[in-house]
Amino acid sequence: MGTLTIGAFARAARLSPKALRLYDELGLLRPARVDPVSGYRFYEPAQLERARLVAWLRRLGMPLARIRVVCELEPAAAAREIAAYWARVEAETATRRDLAAFLIDQLQGKDEEPMTLGIRYAMKSDIGKVREDNEDSAYAGARLLAVADGFGGHGRGAPASAAVIEALRPLDTELPAGDLLGALDQAVHEADAALRDITRSDPAMEGSGSTLTALLWSGSRLGLVHVGDSRAYVLRDGELFQITHDHTQVQSLIDEGRLTAEEAASHPQRSLLLRALHGGGVTADLKLHEARPGDRYLLCSDGLSVVVPVQAVHDTLSAAAEPDDAVRRLVDLANDAGGPDNVTCVVADVAELG
Repeated sequence: MGTLTIGAFARAARLSPKALRLYDELGLLRPARVDPVSGYRFYEPAQLERARLVAWLRRLGMPLARIRVVCELEPAAAAREIAAYWARVEAETATRRDLAAFLIDQLQGKDEEPMTLGIRYAMKSDIGKVREDNEDSAYAGARLLAVADGFGGHGRGAPASAAVIEALRPLDTELPAGDLLGALDQAVHEADAALRDITRSDPAMEGSGSTLTALLWSGSRLGLVHVGDSRAYVLRDGELFQITHDHTQVQSLIDEGRLTAEEAASHPQRSLLLRALHGGGVTADLKLHEARPGDRYLLCSDGLSVVVPVQAVHDTLSAAAEPDDAVRRLVDLANDAGGPDNVTCVVADVAELG
């Protein structure tokens, strides 16, 4: 079979001539020959397989730049790349699904909660065994718990994390459940703006920033805001659940199936952040959770999670009688493991008021 005209090729590939012209311009699918006089494009039948692959990947929603990479790979490698892309799509979809569920409940008037919960809480922050400065900041109040881990080196992370916590501090007041996520979202934008102002007023702060993980209570509902690699856990009915998702390069590789959790523990770039507050605008994860009497929540900087195994965290939270016992023991565990980083923990127990 000879070459096919662009019209015939488009029909065979189930693409439009317009799409084929675009793919030619982007270098995704070059024609086999272009008539030097008319400029008319001709394609080889063997190019149909690539054309159909491009069409299917576009239907998946894959960006053209990533399609170009996939098309240049061997079949097995291309399959792995598609699997990694789809894993990332599913993770992002799950986050949007949680937000959609919250909005549906709110609009249907399901945000009225007869049960009112209170918390007993404790907080502890320690410089660790290696660092010269403590760049963590935290807050624990009757309605707000927050941990921020500053970065930037040479002590620049401390004012960054402090500014983030200061922006959230006004939230420690009573709020209707329907306002939780909106209030947290606004506070995050204010925190990011504060970091931008700090950098503008002091050029030495360039490159500094902070993570943030915070919980805000109203009734029996709590709003969660998260950006970076600080974490939130809940101990419920004897089981420990991580309710945040790390925004790190290593976690993205785990999500895409390129790295195992065991390999991630020793990865040289395990602390490389993909998202953080740094004054340049950021999208934080926002979720709504149902709290229950008997829940025990833990917020911590990565100075704990990187060096203390999850099982040890579970055992400590399960055994400690009071929140202040729990935070003290957790910080001791991090320091006993070498204390390579600042470590900050906030623990809160949930109980029904009255």
